[in-house]
Amino acid sequence: MTPPAGQRKSGTGPVSIRPLAEADLDRADEIFRIAFGRFLGAPEPKTFFGTADYVRTRWAADPQAAFAATAAGEVAGTNFAANWGSVGYFGPLTVRPDLWDQGIGQRLMEPVMDCFSTWENRHLGLFTFSHSPKHLELYRRYGFWPRFLTAIMKKQVTDGATVPGRVLYSQLPATEQPDALSLCHALTGAVYEGLNLEREIVATHTQGLGDTILLHGAGSDLDGLAVCHCGAGSEAGEDVCLIKFGAVRPGPEAANRFERLLDTCEQLAPEHRMGQLDAGMNLGRPHAYQRMIHRGFRTWLQGVTMHKPNEPGYSHPDAYIIDDWR
Repeated sequence: MTPPAGQRKSGTGPVSIRPLAEADLDRADEIFRIAFGRFLGAPEPKTFFGTADYVRTRWAADPQAAFAATAAGEVAGTNFAANWGSVGYFGPLTVRPDLWDQGIGQRLMEPVMDCFSTWENRHLGLFTFSHSPKHLELYRRYGFWPRFLTAIMKKQVTDGATVPGRVLYSQLPATEQPDALSLCHALTGAVYEGLNLEREIVATHTQGLGDTILLHGAGSDLDGLAVCHCGAGSEAGEDVCLIKFGAVRPGPEAANRFERLLDTCEQLAPEHRMGQLDAGMNLGRPHAYQRMIHRGFRTWLQGVTMHKPNEPGYSHPDAYIIDDWR
């Protein structure tokens, strides 16, 4: 268990941790953009990330897992936790640049670690800057260890070929959606015991952020699924379709199923009038990574995922999975 989140003294005066409120979202979004923009040297930090939205979407997905640090009565930083069943991850963790190195990031770790304890996630993770000793050391204190690099990749797309067996979650009648979620849970559970993407599928649907592709095979099981964000106001941003999570059923034909799943994503992007397809690929999955390289995906951003415990989780050579823990 982590220490209780109360008030402690720091160089900024008393710092409090509380739930992030809807009234905080504009300021939280501004801090998120400025913090990342300043760290990465963007000429206009306030416009960093363009029309992509990580703050409002993650707050709406689970307000009880969104937290704010306040100093002198003002929002000083935020952090978000995500529950994928047996897997939990957090971020983005951001702090106002004028308050960096004051221990606020460490304070914002406390409530997300408490979330993971409550949810009883077995494998925890985050995405961070591989070149930053400060970030690696902060998360190491909480038991997270850096493993393989993760490449955020992109590909320009036009019209994709129609793939047999493709169904979109948004097109299912409401009465059929619970059965679809059960099929998705069975697939992700086969990939990694207890892994459950229901939170992301439902949030994407209810917020109108994009859609989830369900790829059916010859039998009753799913061959694959892909949770995709599309366009401005989602985590993708203008003219981008982002595969937030994608996976195929493991087994001897997994590589072929992965190719079909990528075909369906390349079909979805132009259907939503998006010209670019983005996807995160952990290099601990070299076979899936090579497949994406061969299809023309190229890395535009690179970081490292840190894991607790220091184990691969679902990132191993036989895994054909796409994910984005940013």
